[in-house]
Amino acid sequence: MQHAVRSRAAIRTAPTPVPRPRTRRVTSLIDADALRVLHRAAHILLDDLPDLTDRLVAVLQEQEPAYRAAMTGDPTGTWQEVHRSLRHSITSLIDPRSARDGARRCSWRIGATRAEQGLPLDALLHAFRLGGSLVWQRLVEETQRAAPEDVRLLVHVAADVWNYVDEHCTLVADAYRQVEWQLNRRRENRARLLAAALLDGTSRIADLPEAAQALDLPEHGRYVVVAVAGGHPARCAAARAAAVPDGLRVHWHAGVDVDHGIVLVGEGGLPEPAPGAAQPVPGIRIGVGSPVDGLAAVGDARRHADTALSICPAAGGTIRLAEHLPAAMVVSSPELGGGLAARVLGPLLKLEPADREVLLDTLTTWLRCDGSAQRAGERLYCHRNTVLNRLRRCEQLTGRSLTRPADLVEVSLALTAHRLLRDR
Repeated sequence: MQHAVRSRAAIRTAPTPVPRPRTRRVTSLIDADALRVLHRAAHILLDDLPDLTDRLVAVLQEQEPAYRAAMTGDPTGTWQEVHRSLRHSITSLIDPRSARDGARRCSWRIGATRAEQGLPLDALLHAFRLGGSLVWQRLVEETQRAAPEDVRLLVHVAADVWNYVDEHCTLVADAYRQVEWQLNRRRENRARLLAAALLDGTSRIADLPEAAQALDLPEHGRYVVVAVAGGHPARCAAARAAAVPDGLRVHWHAGVDVDHGIVLVGEGGLPEPAPGAAQPVPGIRIGVGSPVDGLAAVGDARRHADTALSICPAAGGTIRLAEHLPAAMVVSSPELGGGLAARVLGPLLKLEPADREVLLDTLTTWLRCDGSAQRAGERLYCHRNTVLNRLRRCEQLTGRSLTRPADLVEVSLALTAHRLLRDR
């Protein structure tokens, strides 16, 4: 009795045998039938490939403006491209293993070629998806015509068809972006070379139209060159914004020590920054040249800007060449400027440093105060008579009279030369 109970308990606790699944065999049969249906329809599409190509080309003309324009210029080339792509696509459905590499190469070439031609990537990807939709539609149509009962089997290969379309869209996009990046690099390098030639004054007349297009500037506009120097690239970028008011077209050319901006301006030259605009960056030096006419004269404008930059104080600031022409003349010929300073200020410069600096500072301040001893004394924190006494001593040392216009011009230029050349 106990043995019988144990036997019944063993039966109750023993695992229930699980029958072996038969779905794998059923699935395999379905897959085989689906592939047979797919291959049969695909062979029909291959035999009718020119008509399929015509249909896709017509759809592209109707739905994609970019392809409509491309076909206007080269209808035969577009038709052959579509024909070649469809042939590879349909062949890959029949024999994916042997056709895969050729189909991938075909899609890659299409993406690269269309990038070179400037066809928008969105239009290209849309064309591939339209092609996939048309192929799928024709596969269903042919199956429906030949054996309507087999249409349901195509569902089992639909994922393969659309995976193929997705894979080749990715290929096309990768090829397109790679070529687009290369083309952009070439354009940027070419634009840099053209800008450098303009700024150096070595640009050929025949290159000016190309330079105008590459830099997006008119060949016959009016230009000012702005030179920016003095610090980290990030600070120079802020200085660029402060140097050129908003709304002006400018092409910046980055250099090792100095950045140059070719600025398109009106008749009045470079306007002053508007109130509330970006403020000058401390320590950044900005030189603004004089206006010139046409890209051909940008080399002269660059030399003007560099001259203005050389006058700029080491602490930073903005110098407009038109407002500092005497100083520009001095730094443009440092040998003559140094000779003038030595000839006019020589005896004064031989004094003891403290005495020399007091006289030079007094003379410079008096000139900046338009010859007013009273205002100069207020700035120097001394009586006006002290200023006058110092000025008389300067006259005695230099042999120049500050009341004689010719002597005054000579003294002023000599002071400018001494200050600028001492700081260089």
